[in-house]
Amino acid sequence: MSISVEPIDSYALKTRKNARSKRQNAFNKVGIVGCGILGQEITRMVSAHGIEIVFIEISDEKIQQSIHEISRDLDRMIEKWGMTDGEKRAILSRIHGSTDYKDLEGCEIVIEAVKSRTRESSVDLRKRIFREIERNIDEKAIIATNSTTLVITELSSELLHPDRCVSMHFLSPADHSQVVEIARGLHTNDETYENVCRFAKLFGKEVVAVIESPGVISTRLIAPLINEACEILMEGVGSMEDIDTTMRLGFGFPLGPFEMADKIGLDIIVRWLDNMYNEFGDLKYKASPLLKKKVRANHLGKETAKGFYTYDSEGRRIGKTDAK
Repeated sequence: MSISVEPIDSYALKTRKNARSKRQNAFNKVGIVGCGILGQEITRMVSAHGIEIVFIEISDEKIQQSIHEISRDLDRMIEKWGMTDGEKRAILSRIHGSTDYKDLEGCEIVIEAVKSRTRESSVDLRKRIFREIERNIDEKAIIATNSTTLVITELSSELLHPDRCVSMHFLSPADHSQVVEIARGLHTNDETYENVCRFAKLFGKEVVAVIESPGVISTRLIAPLINEACEILMEGVGSMEDIDTTMRLGFGFPLGPFEMADKIGLDIIVRWLDNMYNEFGDLKYKASPLLKKKVRANHLGKETAKGFYTYDSEGRRIGKTDAK
């Protein structure tokens, strides 16, 4: 089975003539800042559609780790007859890692997908990243964030051109999920919004237009679900396996809440909940003591090989940890 590459000419960016910038004709180059699990999924997806992609990480070690993990995931697709060796090589040839934001030059869209532990550090970090992106790309290029619990209006507030900024949330796994949530900020112009919708549709995504609000739809539903699963487990109503099985087989979820938490990252779940609790003040967003206990123990999920379950070096589940 081969990956079909859809022509991208029909998805050309609509731009006005500008003496300071070259005319943008298509999404030929895409940037990612932060190549963790979701960043890697977006990177694989974009490259598989024949588009050059450059991702920014904080060190050469992180770059090599990301490339290794992308290559490993492509190997798994080959094992399942979902890809050929030649297709893997072509995908990897279009992916470039860098620690220098100058390498974002020429990108038509840059997606910020970094990870941080607290709201305060996350806002400050992302604002710095946005300023660095803006210094190195054309003023008509799009700057997007994949964050759901921080709003694009706040993150873009210190930029010279906040009108080209937008919230674009890919659900994980980004290369398989059919939905992208897109939210306009207070300053987002029509051209930016239309072009980012074109970009999402290039990958066969259904665009869900959401109002700018922490958590939008997906996170406001999934984070409290995981939180409530922790409460059910703490009360002894059922085991982790029973709760996961109920949601997988009973409701058709691809992963149960504890499996999902391990994949997303327990520290990310806690940060989502904290951000929404700070915003809305509703106790349903108060992070479970079990989640906080796991994070304090650095049992963050697949990233650390320990979460609710334990994992081998290839990310395969091999057991479970003490959930209490």
